[in-house]
Amino acid sequence: ILKGKYKPKAVKRVNIPKDNGKTRKLGIPTVVDRVIQQAIAQVVSPIYEPIFSDQSYGFRPNRDAHMALRKCLDYASEGYRWVVDMDLEQFFDTVNQSKLVQVLSNEIKDGRVISLIHKFMRAGIMDKGMFKESRQGVPQGGPLSPLLGNIMLNECDQELESRGHRFVRYADDMIIFCKSKRAAERVLKSITKFLEEKLFLKINQEKTKVAYISHIKFLGYGFYIDKKGNPQLRVHAKSFQKLKRKLKDLTARSNGMSIAERKTRINSVIRGWVNYFKLAKMKNKLEELDGWLRRRIRMITWKRWKMIKTKFKNLSKTAIGNKQAWYLANTRNKYWYVAGSQWLKIAIPNKLIELAGYLSLSKYYAEVSKI
Repeated sequence: ILKGKYKPKAVKRVNIPKDNGKTRKLGIPTVVDRVIQQAIAQVVSPIYEPIFSDQSYGFRPNRDAHMALRKCLDYASEGYRWVVDMDLEQFFDTVNQSKLVQVLSNEIKDGRVISLIHKFMRAGIMDKGMFKESRQGVPQGGPLSPLLGNIMLNECDQELESRGHRFVRYADDMIIFCKSKRAAERVLKSITKFLEEKLFLKINQEKTKVAYISHIKFLGYGFYIDKKGNPQLRVHAKSFQKLKRKLKDLTARSNGMSIAERKTRINSVIRGWVNYFKLAKMKNKLEELDGWLRRRIRMITWKRWKMIKTKFKNLSKTAIGNKQAWYLANTRNKYWYVAGSQWLKIAIPNKLIELAGYLSLSKYYAEVSKI
């Protein structure tokens, strides 16, 4: 490395499905390359942290998405409720490497470090056993790519600050706040020109828009104005749909998971999701989702009992009595229908599901939203 002869290996292409049906392309480096990238990041990050914008929150020490969202509320509370919702088209895949090297050289004076970073960008990609050159972009998946992304977009941050604009950026997700629709449209036009002509980045014209704050999605959240005229956070409908799909997959009748594994994975999803979205007001929605999830749990329990004899044996131990237990054990109704029946709710009450170790979304939310 010191002699400048180190040559990084090509990254391994991994495609991660996205909500919109498309895929996010990751480039996974080798273990050795990952260690070297991390070492570079640890040296380069302290150089840039003092000059990074206070409005940048992604992949930075002591900053997170919740801080970015609270800043959005601050701006909206000040009357900046028209926003430019910027969408950079495949940002990490389309970064102009020459421009990034030029930006890096403004602060990093050791040419060997810049040369090594450039080698990582040009290392290439192994996709299904085939080597592909990487003449543009910064492959996502390594420790260095989030930092390089922030360094590139800090140029945009500085431009916005020099113009006196209010904005919030989390990695390549950025919204700019204005007081009127007309002002937002002017900002969109001028900042698009800067990004395309100065940084050589591509703007997704279909997704980039000017909108009132209640009509945008940012970091999985939506916004609304309450009865008192104050801006508030809500969980965006698409984020609820994504959670429901995850829980549906985990409670599918034929996914081959053991009871313990299923329970652990469901609880893990609930903890992670609720902790991330705890800034939003969603008590009623989570209670509704709890009812749906309990029905899914009853359904897989009913399916697991299989035989009439097993069903009757388990049901007769519950509060529904032998007569109703025999009737229910012999029913030919579909699993989902039975899971929603009053009798199975009595046989497998909410309390029993809770005692079995399944987390309640609404109760866990009530617990963590107080912290």
